[in-house]
Formats: sequence, structure tokens, C-alpha cells
Amino acid sequence: MAPDHLISLDELKTLAAASGAVRQACACALDGYRGWARIPPDFPQAQMRTVGTLMADPYAEPTYAEYHPHGTNYWSPEAPIALRHFPYNRCAVQQCTVCGRAALTYVEAGGYYVEPRLRALDAALIVDMPAPD
Repeated sequence: MAPDHLISLDELKTLAAASGAVRQACACALDGYRGWARIPPDFPQAQMRTVGTLMADPYAEPTYAEYHPHGTNYWSPEAPIALRHFPYNRCAVQQCTVCGRAALTYVEAGGYYVEPRLRALDAALIVDMPAPD
């Protein structure tokens, strides 16, 4: 798949299920990133490949509305992965070429900084919710 390939809900769920089944230890340690985290400087980015994107239209400004129906927040490991909500609507999907685990990545851009972040895919947390109005 190309890095600009729009990943469907079904593709994401399949990739997440395969990722969750991986049991081998790996330098990527993606299984330890259950919630959003800053990508550490020593992260083995060279062994990651971009599978596709969740950004439907790169020219449209996606919503900043988050989806937390059960009291979770952005940082919660239990927060739902709602594709049409922030920050998932800005994510690339990457996969480790060594172990096969997959993660969501995006760049958080603040007023004076940029911070690349990642979160491991978890099939149980993926939800199909419509974009907010």
C-alpha cells in the first residue's frame, strides 16, 4: 500500500487484530504504547513503514473534536480510536517491518513546538462514529 492510501475501517481492524496477535519482543516496543506518547529519540523509526493514512482529505481541515463517551481523555490507554475524530483524523498508520506490530502516528503542533506522537493499534478500541457536526 502507498503512504497516501486511505485505510478503511475494515483494513484498520484487520491490521490491529494482526498487530495484537504478535507476541515476539522487538526493539519497536509498540505494545507498550497503549495511549498516546511522544515518540522517543531512540525509537527505531528505520524499521517502520507507512501503510497508509486515516486523513480522508489532505486539503480539508479536520475537526479537533475528540470522542470520549465513557469519561476517558486524550491520554487514556482505554480511549476509543474514533477515525473521524481528533487526533485519529490526522494519523498515518505505520507497521514495524521486523515484528509486524502497527501504530498510529501524527505530529502535534503547538504554538512553539512540534511533537511526533504514536499509539499502538488496539482492535478492541476501534469505533465507527460519524464525524461531529
